[in-house]
Amino acid sequence: MKIPWASPASRCLSIALSLIAPLSIISAITPGAAGAPTGPDVSSWQHTDGRLIDWFAVKRAGHDFAMVKATEGLSYVNPYFVTDSLLMFAAGLARGTYHYARPALPPEPQAAMYASVALGQNGPLDLPPVLDLEDSGGLGPPALIDWTRRYLTTVQALTGRVPIIYTYPNFWRTAMADTAEFSGYPLWIADYRGNAQPEVPGGWPTWTFWQTTDRGTIPGIAGRVDLNVYSGAHGDLARFANMGFRTGSG
Repeated sequence: MKIPWASPASRCLSIALSLIAPLSIISAITPGAAGAPTGPDVSSWQHTDGRLIDWFAVKRAGHDFAMVKATEGLSYVNPYFVTDSLLMFAAGLARGTYHYARPALPPEPQAAMYASVALGQNGPLDLPPVLDLEDSGGLGPPALIDWTRRYLTTVQALTGRVPIIYTYPNFWRTAMADTAEFSGYPLWIADYRGNAQPEVPGGWPTWTFWQTTDRGTIPGIAGRVDLNVYSGAHGDLARFANMGFRTGSG
């Protein structure tokens, strides 16, 4: 799907810049009310009728981070990506950005497209890049594993950061043949079954982010939204957001 960059984003961006201009201090990341940092992930679907997300309300509600869709395939850029990114930063939320994988298309150009769109989001308050892998593109496990390896290698080379992998257990067990090849990457797992802990496939020793539901509600965001929690697997959130995850850094 291809959505033009201009229309709602241009109007929203000017509003976002006017809101950010007076800010001289960025709010610090603080633990969520329950102790573990929490946050939503959003795409254009959370902008019903072109309305902005009130990221300051999200922060006031006790959330510490947010993930926003940047790109998909080779032709789609989220028209609200820039606006959301700027306002998330202004509100003091740690920011993550993700690329929705289309494995029917080659991985290296997709990695380059994502990296170019998210180029400026690689400093303080910025989480490592995310690969959203939930579509096989018709590839069998060996080919999809190769595709994933090539995408991750390219994104890491372009951004200097080890990417996070987003997936869900059944997809990884079937489409990826439950491979443990990628268990050194941080894992963002989607598991909505209400268990005390999510299922962790693929030989991962633990999860980093857990998407607990796609039916959450948060002040400042219209309608239903995905909710996530950070495990602390790579240290406190502030360190993870500022430094990124480095292989061997502990």
